[in-house]
Amino acid sequence: MNAERRALATEILAAAREHDAAQEDRLDRFRVLEPETAELLAFLVRVTRARDVLEIGTSIGYSTLWLADAVADTGGRLASVEIDQARSDRARETLGRAGLRAALIVGDGATVLRSSADAAYDLVFLDAERPAYAGYWPDVLRVLRPGGLVAIDNVLSHPDQVTEILALIADEPAVTGTLVPIGAGLQLALRN
Repeated sequence: MNAERRALATEILAAAREHDAAQEDRLDRFRVLEPETAELLAFLVRVTRARDVLEIGTSIGYSTLWLADAVADTGGRLASVEIDQARSDRARETLGRAGLRAALIVGDGATVLRSSADAAYDLVFLDAERPAYAGYWPDVLRVLRPGGLVAIDNVLSHPDQVTEILALIADEPAVTGTLVPIGAGLQLALRN
């Protein structure tokens, strides 16, 4: 990421943290990704040469900025799903300021996954409502190309909310998983 985009990312992160500190209700917080996790995701996109990436949980576009920057390097495409229109609009503004593109979809992650083609994505990043992930799993597995990655945030910070999805990954012979103890904890699973 170049210096201008990195400065924008720092600005977005600071604004999100300030906003979140003033919110009592968890759902009112932006809950953006930790910077070290964002950098790792961007690195994974580049090193795997991922061309088709799906993010579920855009929020205001902090992680989206990192993913879009990495996808620009691979010549690929990023689709990012956010259920809240205002947050998606902020993400669109952020990407515009950065000169980056992504298909920003306002909707439900489960619906987008169900309507996606088989083997459509090289990388799927889940950073939305954690209890929904187990319900996503059959479609995540279906839309992930062989050799593709799924990345799930918050597995160390909220272990009680990801028990089901982690069990599904552990029991799935079509994937190999590993936990990366970075940020709030990132579960990776490689489609064999």
